[in-house]
Amino acid sequence: MNASRQKTALAMTSQEIEQRVRSLGEWFHNLDLRGVRTAPNHFLGDYPAMNWKRVAHAIPADLTGKTVLDIGCNAGFFSMEMKRRGASRVVAIDSDERYLAQGRFAAEVNGLDIEFRQLDVYDVGTLREKFDLVLFMGVLYHLRHPLLALDLLHEHVVGDLLFFQSMQRGSQHVEELKKDYPFEEQAIFERLSFPLAYFIEHEYAHDWTNWWIPNRAGAEAMLRAAGFDLLSSPAPEFYLCRRRELDPPRPRAVHPRT
Repeated sequence: MNASRQKTALAMTSQEIEQRVRSLGEWFHNLDLRGVRTAPNHFLGDYPAMNWKRVAHAIPADLTGKTVLDIGCNAGFFSMEMKRRGASRVVAIDSDERYLAQGRFAAEVNGLDIEFRQLDVYDVGTLREKFDLVLFMGVLYHLRHPLLALDLLHEHVVGDLLFFQSMQRGSQHVEELKKDYPFEEQAIFERLSFPLAYFIEHEYAHDWTNWWIPNRAGAEAMLRAAGFDLLSSPAPEFYLCRRRELDPPRPRAVHPRT
């Protein structure tokens, strides 16, 4: 963080912070910047703080010496929470420069050293680094190629833990399935509890960036297929996962480099 910018932000009055917040456009994260709320009328309520309260216990309270990557960081709410837990280094990426500008300002106001970079999830390999903890929340359903993204995370950036969240629709029932079925089997695909990802051709919730929305079984199956063991689910749609090595014969969207 630029020291002079941080000093300037820390010296701002509430009125100056308010003016700067509004100049940065519409915020999706409702942050508390020294008493100034960035999205006080958010349609989801106090978002994402309300979600954080439900799942905060699932992430280690002490991240001293750990590195964290926040993918799809938006205005940096979770990045700042990781830094407050003592993470030695937090890298926050997003494809939208508007959100990154908001995040940089919020971090400066709070005196937190976070690296914000404009980067697409499909380009995480360019970071050339694996992190102790990777946050991947609210991103999967915005991707045209979700399994490819999970494969790229596994191959390039997740060193140990992945904290994942995705919107889910459809059945919440998860049943034990066989590892294989004969070609003649068709009835299994008529079960709404079968792992599914619903394809959105046009829009959902007035948002054309919603492409694939899994049911619960589908989200969990994709995580396992990409090489992540599910350690816990602290709340619906949220999973703490640990990276494991994939068996070489397992088909993947991205094959390991030789």
